[in-house]
Amino acid sequence: MAKGYWIARVDVRDAERYKDYVVAAKPAFEEYGANFLARGGAMTELEGAARGRNVVIEFPSMQAAVDCYNSPAYQIAAKIRQEAADAEMVVVEGV
Repeated sequence: MAKGYWIARVDVRDAERYKDYVVAAKPAFEEYGANFLARGGAMTELEGAARGRNVVIEFPSMQAAVDCYNSPAYQIAAKIRQEAADAEMVVVEGV
């Protein structure tokens, strides 16, 4: 079974409120086996418009990645994130 990956590109507007998102999202990430591969950090812009924060999260499967996002626990966190940041998020299947 192929792993699933969240790829998120984020511009944080309210750093203090974003910390609340990180705390609120943790239970969902733990429940669905999330493994953070990239979480902010240094980046080099190559093409297109970059965002300030880039995150890659590995899940045991594509279904686990989608289920995590749709879970009630994560949806509470998502509302906080949407108040504090602008983002694009996708789930991609691993090879």
